[in-house]
Amino acid sequence: MKFDQPATTNPIDQLKVIGQPLDRIDGPMKTTGTARYAYERHDVARNAAYGHVVGAAIAKGRIVSMDLRAARAAPGVLAIVTARNAGKLAKGKMNTAKLLGGPRIDHHHQAVAVVVARSFEQARAAAELVQVRYATAPGAFDLSAARDGAPMAKANENSGPTHTAVGDFAGAFAKAPVQLDTTYTTPDQSHAMMEPHATLAAWEGEKLTVWTSNQMIDWGAGDLARTLNMKKENVRLISPFIGGGFGGKLFLRADAVLAALGARAAGVPVKVALQRPLIFNNTTHRPATIQRLRIGCEQDGRITAIGHESWSGDLPDGQPETAVNQTRLLYAGANRMTAMRLAVLDLPEGNAMRAPGEAPGLMALEMAIDEMAERLGMDPVQFRVVNDTQVDPEKPSRRFSQRQLVQCLRTGAERFGWAQRNPQPGQQREGRWLIGTGVAAALRNNLLQKSGARVKLEPGGRVTVETDMTDIGTGSYTIIAQTAAEMMGVTVQQVAVRLGDSSYPTSAGSGGQWGANNSTSGVYAACVKLREQVARQLGMDPAQAEFADGQVTAGGRSVPLADAAGSAGLVAEDAIEYGDLDKQYQQSTFGAHFVEVAVDAATGEIRVRRMLAVCAAGRILNPKSARSQVIGTMTMGVGAALMEELALDKRRGYFVNHDLAGYEVPVHADIPHQDVIFLDETDPISSPMKAKGVGELGLCGVAAAIANAVHHATGIRVRDYPVTLDKLLDRLPPVA
Repeated sequence: MKFDQPATTNPIDQLKVIGQPLDRIDGPMKTTGTARYAYERHDVARNAAYGHVVGAAIAKGRIVSMDLRAARAAPGVLAIVTARNAGKLAKGKMNTAKLLGGPRIDHHHQAVAVVVARSFEQARAAAELVQVRYATAPGAFDLSAARDGAPMAKANENSGPTHTAVGDFAGAFAKAPVQLDTTYTTPDQSHAMMEPHATLAAWEGEKLTVWTSNQMIDWGAGDLARTLNMKKENVRLISPFIGGGFGGKLFLRADAVLAALGARAAGVPVKVALQRPLIFNNTTHRPATIQRLRIGCEQDGRITAIGHESWSGDLPDGQPETAVNQTRLLYAGANRMTAMRLAVLDLPEGNAMRAPGEAPGLMALEMAIDEMAERLGMDPVQFRVVNDTQVDPEKPSRRFSQRQLVQCLRTGAERFGWAQRNPQPGQQREGRWLIGTGVAAALRNNLLQKSGARVKLEPGGRVTVETDMTDIGTGSYTIIAQTAAEMMGVTVQQVAVRLGDSSYPTSAGSGGQWGANNSTSGVYAACVKLREQVARQLGMDPAQAEFADGQVTAGGRSVPLADAAGSAGLVAEDAIEYGDLDKQYQQSTFGAHFVEVAVDAATGEIRVRRMLAVCAAGRILNPKSARSQVIGTMTMGVGAALMEELALDKRRGYFVNHDLAGYEVPVHADIPHQDVIFLDETDPISSPMKAKGVGELGLCGVAAAIANAVHHATGIRVRDYPVTLDKLLDRLPPVA
């Protein structure tokens, strides 16, 4: 189905099932432990062997020698795979470094071997016996040291333009009566998902099946085939349940490659789960940024010049953290400039994590907006409202398909009680606590990708949906079932959903908050085709047929849907493909975050006390699961603001706190009551579902709102995340 015209009225608009806050249909499996995750697939490969990965002990250099004799002689060992005996391997299209290193080492904990043994304990013990001698080479690990020599990043399909200019930014900024020129930093961060990167691999002749934890099935299958120099049709990738990904499982990683190589070498199925330190240093992470914001304003608060420059680092041929992209769209201003520079650093690969680009970019931009509002003596909400725009500021001829940012800000301000706020920082106390409130705007773009599905009308009238779409804990099973139920006129209980298998039609996959809108649109397209088949089978005009309550009605006749299935059933397959509406209209989601914090006047301890998110993100397909996504990402925002930071050893080039004990993330005790409001919105420009993504929008801006609240509580502006008490202690106001 080609979607190249705005959506008109269609069966989804009935909202009998879509838009309802239904419980997740996979919930019973999750809560009873019957949901099958990759490492637990004892049903498909009994008595599988175990692989344990050996990671490089240096960040850059070469392997001089590798002594495997003791490891090979260890009890239970079946095989040891290294770059020397693995055969010719290619590099995945979406990998920056090779997933099996040697003799060259590209980064710390790059996999250099996998030891396969009968038990996990035997594999781990034997891996400790692998003796590797290295020749270390000098490396670059410090972004601040590499900043001045970092060139402009190269544009690619993910980053978009890496330098933009509209009007005369330098001239307008120099003339502006009110100016801000400030630098902010964000640290390296880890996804820290609960489920590790894990794979079970089994060979049958030349055909390989992997049960793995991966967000993007088609990408993963393609890159695994490419890495192993196989035909893609000989690789089957299965991932029906994923215990968290957050971007860390978008791409093929070492667990899948080494499980496949280990299984081939040992002649038995092999399972590999990356050790937690390797998840931090071997897989991807969010790279640190240095961001310079320059804003020039008239005395009335109108922005006349806005410039945002960002520096980040990655391995050779890597890509930048796209931290400036939201600044191209969020506020008006005739004179504009953005630039992204990329330093070559010999650190583990930097890549997508939890709203890449906008999440770290808004950590800087929305603090800068607050700082400018303070210089102007304006209310921070009003300053944002004054600089709203209904057109793309870089391309004024292109309107936003929907933009309710002002409504988000005003609705949130009213609900949060913003009018009662004392604008002067450091003025409100409750005993030993300094109280402050903060606000930030949110933006996350609506990304469109082709997405397919297969829908079957089974004998008896049940409906089955098959698509390689994944569920990373976000509710894909449920909203896909809701879509099929709405389209076919049945209940959710009459729909079976099968996900995460590369033998199913290729979907958009999970990432970038594009999954829900695109995957359900693909199911919509397949259901349209199935409805046409059903109508013709029943001798009805497809254009007139209505599907409701298990019946198909047209021309005065009403027939049970099951009658069309017969004894063999009916099958339809289609995909949603997009025209150029996204080029005609700027498609984005918007929100506003409000936060109240308390800061201990003596110790600088920060407690988040209230949080509110107001979101405008198209049609909300399931308010219950959408709210769960948003409060989850609001929680991630607390982590980004107050605690998450990979501690980098700048001498040896690795992340020191590479486990869940040292890498601090929020726990229940850190999180207060959270409110979420979804504005009533449909976006017919986006898709036939009239929906857009919402999950990552709930993260964008949260950290800045918290940092702004800390400033309001204490009068202290911390521009280097995370905002920790040591950055407040020597500047706290005197204790009475």
